[in-house]
Amino acid sequence: MLRVAGAGRSRPPAPPMMIQVSHLTRRYGRTTAVDDLSFEVARGEVAGFLGPNGAGKTTTLRILCGYLAATAGEAIVAGYDVRRDSLEVRRRIGYLPENCPLYPDMRVDEYLRYRAALKGVPARRVRDRVAAVKAQCGIEEVGHRIIGQLSKGYRQRVGMADALVHEPELLILDEPTIGLDPNQILQTRELIRSLGGRHTILLSTHILSEVEAVCGRALILQHGRCIASDATANLRKLRRGRRRVRVELRAPPEELLRALRALPGALAAEETAAEGEGWRRATVDCEEDADPRPAIFRAAVERGWDLREVRLEEQRLEDIFVQLTRDDDAAPAPANAAGTPGAAP
Repeated sequence: MLRVAGAGRSRPPAPPMMIQVSHLTRRYGRTTAVDDLSFEVARGEVAGFLGPNGAGKTTTLRILCGYLAATAGEAIVAGYDVRRDSLEVRRRIGYLPENCPLYPDMRVDEYLRYRAALKGVPARRVRDRVAAVKAQCGIEEVGHRIIGQLSKGYRQRVGMADALVHEPELLILDEPTIGLDPNQILQTRELIRSLGGRHTILLSTHILSEVEAVCGRALILQHGRCIASDATANLRKLRRGRRRVRVELRAPPEELLRALRALPGALAAEETAAEGEGWRRATVDCEEDADPRPAIFRAAVERGWDLREVRLEEQRLEDIFVQLTRDDDAAPAPANAAGTPGAAP
């Protein structure tokens, strides 16, 4: 009996990591844009890709998409080597660049059908896939419109629909909310959140609140190297130094500052504002592991002061980003620097 080569073989299981980047380097002449970069992104994860201008984010994304060749190192996407299996990698990626290149003279439906066919969607499924991504991206009512006549927000949504039309395993989004109004930004964030789990998403953005809103993990680049990689909540632990507590009390100013400076773990205290009827606002900087809030409450009770607010100031991702990227000689953080993935959102 004639056997077809490979018949009956089961497809090898998909690797748990969607992206595996190892010692990746890209040079432009004497300039090194990506410098021995290593990180991983798990399947179904939504990861934020952060860094100041010139950190190597866009160059890395272009290497992953097969648009640029690396000078050295290795990049694996969905188990395929980007250098050796470029076509297989591209079939599995949906890419939305910062300035989405659309055909302005085509109508939305016409463009999406063309892109679906170009990306290998079977002819019998093109209509259904175009309808599905139009619904996902909220562009059903503009299908008949010419792309060049659409607003910036709608053009961005058409670009997102284009990236999704062939049902890619990996979505690479470069500044997906740039130029959108607040309502469109919220809609885009909700869309990205809804895609997590079904797609792996690598999101490059300068809007750090966006990473906190939609990403389970953040990778921070500096000078082409990964200097931090962890769950966004855990990254706050990387910020070394002081904690700050804000208080609002009705108390004499001299006594207020004297009492605050005497708190356990307090490093400094200053009054920030005064209001009517004796209300005063102040901040207390304290040691990293100190929490003076119970002591502030007791001090207010003992002195008969009215207490209206006592609040521990949350560390924001912006604070972490500034601290980690401020120093030109920043070294990779020891914990998870190689890109150990955190929990998916």
